[in-house]
Amino acid sequence: MIGKTSLHAKLLIAQMLLTGRKRTFTDVDALRKSMGPRQQRENAVPPPAVRDQLDIDRTEVHGHPVYTLRPRANAAPRHVLYFHGGAYVHQIQGDHWKFFARLIGRTGCTVTAPLYPLAPGSHYDETLSMIQATYKEVLGGVAPGEQILMGDSAGGGLSLTLARALRDEGRPQPKEIVLLSPWLDITMTDPAQPGYDRHDPYLGITGLREAGRLYAGALDPASELVSPLHGDLRGLGALSCFIGTRDVLLADARNLYHKAAAQGVPLEYWEYGGMFHAWMIANIPEAKHALARIAELVTR
Repeated sequence: MIGKTSLHAKLLIAQMLLTGRKRTFTDVDALRKSMGPRQQRENAVPPPAVRDQLDIDRTEVHGHPVYTLRPRANAAPRHVLYFHGGAYVHQIQGDHWKFFARLIGRTGCTVTAPLYPLAPGSHYDETLSMIQATYKEVLGGVAPGEQILMGDSAGGGLSLTLARALRDEGRPQPKEIVLLSPWLDITMTDPAQPGYDRHDPYLGITGLREAGRLYAGALDPASELVSPLHGDLRGLGALSCFIGTRDVLLADARNLYHKAAAQGVPLEYWEYGGMFHAWMIANIPEAKHALARIAELVTR
């Protein structure tokens, strides 16, 4: 376990608790109510501050926007395909774009972020089809040694699912698969999770289970297509995982760690004490520490 919780992080956690951020994921009706305003594409665009720093292109794959962000000078060959979090029901957030800018500033890499289909309007099959098509269109001409798959929360699950699909198709693996607070099992049935839920200031089992149900549609939620923790980890690119101890998804991360060990698969595992869900994309000291490690993974 890494570090003590900074004052900045403690204040951010207190703000979450005071503003009731967790309510969205502790009540099914609240989760459903949150979807309308948080699925609007017009609100899910790079902010002016990021546009001022980077070259940004917008294309479409399967009718969904795909943004590619590049440095204006000293570009490196590494290309990160990033899948945002949001429990498969919420759109990309402002903090994601700022995180991309910081990562690009440190590494000179290119970042592509698809705004993939969301539930309940779409289910897993449409989402996986779109991200696989995005991979082929965006990274198809990039050498595997220059490719990185990365994502937070649901996006971490998509990263692992895509890597496995590439393996099963006989395609070369990306150099790195970087999972940030990954949601790897949408069943939310691990017996340790209620204990983690009590200390999580943001996520909750009830809302996540409903979001997972909406994403899976008629598919068994335990299927590795939507719960990639249940699949084989062998034959994938280099795996790494970042997680905090105040995250209900800590059970997923620890289960991934033990499964990788049991299968003889190397996994770089970083567990930060007192950290909440997806803290790596926030602007706090712990996130800066994690960013240095993530940048090393991108450039090594």
